[in-house]
Amino acid sequence: MSRLLESYAAGRWYAASAEGHPLLDAATGEEVARISSAGLDLGEMVHHARTVGGPAIRELTFHERALLLKDLATHLTGLKDELYELSLATGATRRDSAIDIDGGFGTVFSYSSKGRRELPNDTVVCDGDLEQLGRTGVFLGQHVYTSRPGVAVQVNAFNFPVWGMLEKLAPAFIAGLPSIVKPASQTAYLTELVVRRIVESGILPEGSLQLLSGSAGDLLDHLTVQDSVAFTGSAHTAGILRQHPSVLHGGVQLQVEADSLNCSVLGPDVAAGDPEWDLFVKGVVTEMTAKAGQKCTAIRRVIVPAALADEVTEAIAARLASTVVGHPGDESTRMGPLASLGQRDEVRKAVEALRSSCDVVVEEHDVDGSGRGAFMSPVLLRARTGAVEPHDVEPFGPVSTVMSYDTLDEAVTLAARGKGSLVGSVVTHDPAVARRLVLGLAPWHGRILVLDRDDAPESTGHGSPLPMLVHGGPGRAGGGEELGGVRGVLHHMQRSAIQASPDMLTAITGRWTRGSQRTATPEHPFRHSLATLRIGDTIASEPRVISLEDIDHFADFTGDTFYAHTDPEAAAANPLFGGIVAHGYLIVSMAAGLFVDPAPGPVLANFGVDHLRFLTPVKAGDSIRVTLTVKQITPRSSADYGEVRWDALVVNGDDEPVATYDVLTLVAKHDNQQA
Repeated sequence: MSRLLESYAAGRWYAASAEGHPLLDAATGEEVARISSAGLDLGEMVHHARTVGGPAIRELTFHERALLLKDLATHLTGLKDELYELSLATGATRRDSAIDIDGGFGTVFSYSSKGRRELPNDTVVCDGDLEQLGRTGVFLGQHVYTSRPGVAVQVNAFNFPVWGMLEKLAPAFIAGLPSIVKPASQTAYLTELVVRRIVESGILPEGSLQLLSGSAGDLLDHLTVQDSVAFTGSAHTAGILRQHPSVLHGGVQLQVEADSLNCSVLGPDVAAGDPEWDLFVKGVVTEMTAKAGQKCTAIRRVIVPAALADEVTEAIAARLASTVVGHPGDESTRMGPLASLGQRDEVRKAVEALRSSCDVVVEEHDVDGSGRGAFMSPVLLRARTGAVEPHDVEPFGPVSTVMSYDTLDEAVTLAARGKGSLVGSVVTHDPAVARRLVLGLAPWHGRILVLDRDDAPESTGHGSPLPMLVHGGPGRAGGGEELGGVRGVLHHMQRSAIQASPDMLTAITGRWTRGSQRTATPEHPFRHSLATLRIGDTIASEPRVISLEDIDHFADFTGDTFYAHTDPEAAAANPLFGGIVAHGYLIVSMAAGLFVDPAPGPVLANFGVDHLRFLTPVKAGDSIRVTLTVKQITPRSSADYGEVRWDALVVNGDDEPVATYDVLTLVAKHDNQQA
């Protein structure tokens, strides 16, 4: 008997009390492992996550969590060969394994980078601008995101045993949530190996990751209002989860990413011989054969102009004819087997259902005479007029159906009949066609690839989910949204509207709020390193008069001779100015001259300006002065410096705001690092 997969629960590895269900090698039919969760205390797992894992993660800032993910991805990358070897048993070729394994590691690296670049080195995130709730500015509103004290349960599909886990784990971990991972049984042995190596590394805090090998049993019964479930799998199972009492009445958040009938649309501007023609045909075949078509993003419906339908079908069929199906370990193999014999049976049933309204162009042929492997060669169908089944039946394997349209509106209608998809693609070199199709398809898709000769060299293809873009889709695709960069993190957090005074908001958010107290330091704030700089430290400059000579010189020096700065008569006729006014960038430049300390010091560099607005024109003879206040301090965990965001307010002689903006600087962590 093969090895029984273990669960990692409450800080220890657990072997079930039953023999378990056999898991077979997709290519040979030999037993790889057995799986069971019999006897596992699922309530203890949830309790451990809440009381041990969650608090340990939430003690860390977003940057500290992100750095742990970087360490984790680096560690796992060094173990890639071991994972590739075991991945063969799932039916994955080396190319398929790269999608799953390297794709998973890349997603973790991406979230680590985004967490450090786009989130504060804190545990609270401000969302949007302040809302002034009263007349005088002493009562304000600020939306914030905070971590929930809950558990993220992640139920994953069989087709991506590595990426499927890591793409959910990474954003949940940065959001402050511990994860309980429940992989699909067919390929759980690969997920278990990854989790085992993660646990052995000791990189993540104990309790932040647990593994459930086998049935989920009554797991959802132990979840409450602060918990969430992210499910990837069939629409049927998703429907059962939606009816669970914990979801219906207990406040548990359920996110679903389900199977969908994704499509690719060929624009009517494309002809045989065009670069887009080859891109389209190659893209369809790639999506049919990568992971043996077992991808939730694979192209199931091929929508082409009626005049080109025969030619496109022939081109796809010809390319499929050269696809070598065989053992995933063979270098010549282009497509391996499906994940299991049961999965192959399901795909064959779907093909039979499609035959009722489609003609088979490329038939399945025998690949493995032994019958032990779950091999299935690609199948291409051609939909008859009025076919219904291709829009309702999904064959989760190497199967696609070609259908034709006469007008762009008809193409959009055909795509919409899929009732919502994860991803669609449009292949065209005509911008007008692209706009028409994309705007028609967008309400029905979570992501749309517009592919042509220009972006093809860098395109990742129709089906590749990218960590910086939302992965999910409306309707039958589940309605969920995974990934999406920081959006994927914030999805796990609670957004709250905080109503308070400026001083209270500064204390709560860790970011200076306009109207709250400032601290005038004895020496210039630019003389302070991060070790001594504080939120609210400020400098108020002396006034400076903007003369007509200053305006003329700036216009000559920069070449900005816009009439409002150079033509008195035209400027006087402008209702916004009523005469010559200073350039906005002259104001900003002179404001810098009023607050900059020129000597070398802890301030290492200015790397940008955010939210610049010019509010009141400055005429020749007016004066300006600036108040600069430390708004936010973000140490970089992996560097000897950090980012300081300064609030800049420029006013005129009547104390009217002239310009507002944030100045961004890099500042040394300690005084002895002064330049």
